[in-house]
Amino acid sequence: MKLEESIGYTFKNKTLLEKALTHISYAHEFGLKSNEKLEFLGDSILEFISSKYLYDKFPNLKEGELTKVRAQVVCEDSLYEVAKKHNISEYIKVGHSESVSGGKNKPTILADSIEAIIAAIYFDGGLDSAEKFIISNLEEAMETASRNVGQKDYKTVLQEKLQKNGDIHIEYKVVEEKGPDHNKTFTSEVIANGKILASGTGKSKKLAEMQAAKKALEDVK
Repeated sequence: MKLEESIGYTFKNKTLLEKALTHISYAHEFGLKSNEKLEFLGDSILEFISSKYLYDKFPNLKEGELTKVRAQVVCEDSLYEVAKKHNISEYIKVGHSESVSGGKNKPTILADSIEAIIAAIYFDGGLDSAEKFIISNLEEAMETASRNVGQKDYKTVLQEKLQKNGDIHIEYKVVEEKGPDHNKTFTSEVIANGKILASGTGKSKKLAEMQAAKKALEDVK
Protein backbone atom coordinates (compact mmCIF):
# COMPACT_ATOMS: atom_id res chain seq x y z
CA MET A 1 0.00 0.00 0.00
CA LYS A 2 1.33 3.42 -0.98
CA LEU A 3 0.47 4.88 2.42
CA GLU A 4 2.66 2.28 4.13
CA GLU A 5 5.58 3.37 1.99
CA SER A 6 4.95 6.97 2.98
CA ILE A 7 4.75 6.36 6.73
CA GLY A 8 7.68 3.95 6.66
CA TYR A 9 5.85 1.02 8.22
CA THR A 10 4.36 -2.11 6.64
CA PHE A 11 1.51 -3.69 8.57
CA LYS A 12 1.38 -7.41 9.13
CA ASN A 13 -2.31 -7.01 10.03
CA LYS A 14 -3.72 -4.72 7.34
CA THR A 15 -7.10 -4.48 9.07
CA LEU A 16 -5.50 -2.40 11.82
CA LEU A 17 -4.54 0.28 9.32
CA GLU A 18 -7.99 0.13 7.72
CA LYS A 19 -9.57 0.63 11.13
CA ALA A 20 -7.25 3.56 11.90
CA LEU A 21 -8.52 5.23 8.74
CA THR A 22 -12.23 4.66 9.47
CA HIS A 23 -13.92 7.79 10.80
CA ILE A 24 -16.95 7.32 13.04
CA SER A 25 -19.27 8.79 10.37
CA TYR A 26 -18.26 6.04 7.92
CA ALA A 27 -18.40 3.37 10.62
CA HIS A 28 -21.99 4.32 11.47
CA GLU A 29 -23.09 4.14 7.85
CA PHE A 30 -21.62 0.71 7.22
CA GLY A 31 -21.84 -0.91 10.64
CA LEU A 32 -18.09 -0.99 11.20
CA LYS A 33 -15.82 -0.13 14.11
CA SER A 34 -14.37 3.37 13.98
CA ASN A 35 -10.89 4.61 14.82
CA GLU A 36 -12.04 6.37 18.01
CA LYS A 37 -10.57 3.84 20.46
CA LEU A 38 -7.32 3.67 18.53
CA GLU A 39 -7.21 7.46 18.61
CA PHE A 40 -7.68 7.39 22.39
CA LEU A 41 -4.73 5.04 22.88
CA GLY A 42 -2.60 6.75 20.24
CA ASP A 43 -2.94 10.06 22.07
CA SER A 44 -1.47 8.51 25.23
CA ILE A 45 1.34 6.77 23.33
CA LEU A 46 2.19 10.02 21.55
CA GLU A 47 2.36 11.95 24.80
CA PHE A 48 4.53 9.29 26.46
CA ILE A 49 6.98 8.94 23.57
CA SER A 50 7.32 12.69 23.05
CA SER A 51 7.82 13.20 26.79
CA LYS A 52 10.51 10.51 26.89
CA TYR A 53 12.25 11.97 23.84
CA LEU A 54 12.28 15.48 25.30
CA TYR A 55 13.47 14.21 28.69
CA ASP A 56 16.41 12.35 27.11
CA LYS A 57 17.28 14.86 24.41
CA PHE A 58 17.11 18.10 26.38
CA PRO A 59 18.47 17.46 29.91
CA ASN A 60 18.96 21.19 30.51
CA LEU A 61 15.30 22.11 30.07
CA LYS A 62 13.24 22.50 33.24
CA GLU A 63 10.00 20.64 33.84
CA GLY A 64 7.87 23.63 32.93
CA GLU A 65 9.84 24.20 29.73
CA LEU A 66 9.52 20.54 28.74
CA THR A 67 5.77 20.82 29.24
CA LYS A 68 5.60 23.90 26.99
CA VAL A 69 7.63 22.26 24.24
CA ARG A 70 5.46 19.14 24.34
CA ALA A 71 2.28 21.22 24.21
CA GLN A 72 3.52 23.00 21.08
CA VAL A 73 4.25 19.72 19.33
CA VAL A 74 1.55 17.35 20.57
CA CYS A 75 -1.33 19.37 19.20
CA GLU A 76 -3.82 19.39 16.34
CA ASP A 77 -1.75 21.74 14.17
CA SER A 78 1.34 19.52 14.29
CA LEU A 79 -0.56 16.30 13.66
CA TYR A 80 -2.47 17.94 10.82
CA GLU A 81 0.87 18.76 9.18
CA VAL A 82 1.92 15.11 9.56
CA ALA A 83 -1.36 14.03 7.97
CA LYS A 84 -0.83 16.37 5.02
CA LYS A 85 2.73 15.11 4.62
CA HIS A 86 1.43 11.56 4.15
CA ASN A 87 -1.68 12.54 2.13
CA ILE A 88 -4.00 10.94 4.68
CA SER A 89 -6.98 12.69 3.07
CA GLU A 90 -6.63 10.25 0.16
CA TYR A 91 -7.10 7.27 2.46
CA ILE A 92 -9.39 8.37 5.31
CA LYS A 93 -12.92 6.98 5.10
CA VAL A 94 -15.73 9.34 6.10
CA GLY A 95 -19.50 9.08 5.83
CA HIS A 96 -21.49 10.69 3.01
CA SER A 97 -22.62 13.78 4.92
CA GLU A 98 -19.13 14.30 6.32
CA SER A 99 -17.65 13.91 2.86
CA VAL A 100 -20.03 16.51 1.41
CA SER A 101 -18.91 19.01 4.06
CA GLY A 102 -15.23 18.44 3.25
CA GLY A 103 -14.56 15.99 6.08
CA LYS A 104 -11.63 14.34 4.31
CA ASN A 105 -9.69 17.59 4.66
CA LYS A 106 -10.79 18.72 8.12
CA PRO A 107 -7.74 19.29 10.38
CA THR A 108 -9.42 17.66 13.39
CA ILE A 109 -10.32 14.47 11.52
CA LEU A 110 -6.89 14.20 9.93
CA ALA A 111 -5.03 14.93 13.17
CA ASP A 112 -7.12 12.29 14.98
CA SER A 113 -6.30 9.76 12.29
CA ILE A 114 -2.57 10.18 12.97
CA GLU A 115 -3.16 9.29 16.63
CA ALA A 116 -5.14 6.24 15.48
CA ILE A 117 -2.32 5.20 13.14
CA ILE A 118 0.14 5.46 16.04
CA ALA A 119 -1.96 3.02 18.08
CA ALA A 120 -2.39 0.72 15.08
CA ILE A 121 1.41 0.60 14.60
CA TYR A 122 1.81 -0.11 18.32
CA PHE A 123 -0.56 -3.09 18.19
CA ASP A 124 1.01 -4.41 15.00
CA GLY A 125 4.69 -3.84 15.65
CA GLY A 126 5.17 -2.80 19.26
CA LEU A 127 6.23 0.37 21.03
CA ASP A 128 9.57 0.67 19.21
CA SER A 129 7.82 0.86 15.85
CA ALA A 130 5.35 3.44 17.15
CA GLU A 131 8.24 5.45 18.58
CA LYS A 132 10.10 5.37 15.25
CA PHE A 133 7.03 6.75 13.46
CA ILE A 134 6.47 9.50 16.04
CA ILE A 135 10.08 10.67 16.18
CA SER A 136 10.58 10.59 12.41
CA ASN A 137 7.56 12.84 11.96
CA LEU A 138 7.85 15.18 14.93
CA GLU A 139 11.56 15.38 15.73
CA GLU A 140 12.07 18.57 13.72
CA ALA A 141 9.09 20.24 15.38
CA MET A 142 10.39 19.28 18.84
CA GLU A 143 13.87 20.62 18.00
CA THR A 144 12.37 23.93 16.85
CA ALA A 145 10.10 24.25 19.87
CA SER A 146 12.98 23.51 22.24
CA ARG A 147 15.04 26.33 20.73
CA ASN A 148 12.21 28.82 21.16
CA VAL A 149 11.07 27.80 24.62
CA GLY A 150 11.21 30.59 27.14
CA GLN A 151 10.87 33.24 24.46
CA LYS A 152 7.69 35.28 24.63
CA ASP A 153 5.57 35.18 21.50
CA TYR A 154 4.47 38.32 19.67
CA LYS A 155 0.95 38.22 21.09
CA THR A 156 2.24 38.13 24.66
CA VAL A 157 4.72 40.94 24.08
CA LEU A 158 2.09 43.09 22.38
CA GLN A 159 -0.35 42.55 25.25
CA GLU A 160 2.28 43.50 27.82
CA LYS A 161 3.19 46.67 25.92
CA LEU A 162 -0.39 47.81 25.35
CA GLN A 163 -1.52 47.10 28.91
CA LYS A 164 1.53 48.68 30.51
CA ASN A 165 -0.41 51.80 31.49
CA GLY A 166 -3.83 50.31 32.06
CA ASP A 167 -6.30 47.69 30.96
CA ILE A 168 -6.89 47.51 27.20
CA HIS A 169 -9.23 45.07 25.49
CA ILE A 170 -7.30 43.17 22.82
CA GLU A 171 -8.93 40.78 20.38
CA TYR A 172 -8.04 38.93 17.19
CA LYS A 173 -10.53 38.53 14.37
CA VAL A 174 -10.29 36.35 11.26
CA VAL A 175 -11.36 38.58 8.36
CA GLU A 176 -10.56 36.32 5.41
CA GLU A 177 -10.03 32.67 4.51
CA LYS A 178 -8.65 31.64 1.15
CA GLY A 179 -7.97 28.28 -0.48
CA PRO A 180 -9.26 24.72 -0.08
CA ASP A 181 -9.70 23.17 3.37
CA HIS A 182 -6.39 21.30 3.18
CA ASN A 183 -4.41 24.40 2.20
CA LYS A 184 -6.11 27.49 3.61
CA THR A 185 -4.57 30.90 4.17
CA PHE A 186 -6.01 33.03 6.96
CA THR A 187 -5.94 36.78 7.46
CA SER A 188 -6.45 38.09 11.00
CA GLU A 189 -6.69 41.57 12.48
CA VAL A 190 -5.54 42.56 15.95
CA ILE A 191 -7.90 45.08 17.53
CA ALA A 192 -7.30 47.14 20.69
CA ASN A 193 -10.28 48.92 22.24
CA GLY A 194 -12.09 48.74 18.92
CA LYS A 195 -9.18 50.11 16.86
CA ILE A 196 -7.57 47.94 14.19
CA LEU A 197 -3.82 47.94 14.79
CA ALA A 198 -2.58 45.60 12.07
CA SER A 199 -3.38 42.50 10.06
CA GLY A 200 -1.40 39.38 9.28
CA THR A 201 -1.66 36.24 7.17
CA GLY A 202 -0.67 32.64 7.81
CA LYS A 203 -1.44 29.00 7.09
CA SER A 204 -3.35 28.72 10.38
CA LYS A 205 -5.39 31.13 12.47
CA LYS A 206 -2.67 31.07 15.12
CA LEU A 207 0.07 32.01 12.64
CA ALA A 208 -2.09 34.77 11.17
CA GLU A 209 -2.65 36.21 14.65
CA MET A 210 1.09 36.05 15.37
CA GLN A 211 1.86 37.95 12.18
CA ALA A 212 -0.74 40.59 13.03
CA ALA A 213 0.76 41.01 16.50
CA LYS A 214 4.28 41.23 15.03
CA LYS A 215 3.25 44.04 12.65
CA ALA A 216 1.42 45.85 15.45
CA LEU A 217 4.56 45.67 17.59
CA GLU A 218 6.61 47.25 14.80
CA ASP A 219 4.17 50.18 14.76
CA VAL A 220 4.19 50.46 18.57
CA LYS A 221 7.98 50.66 18.57
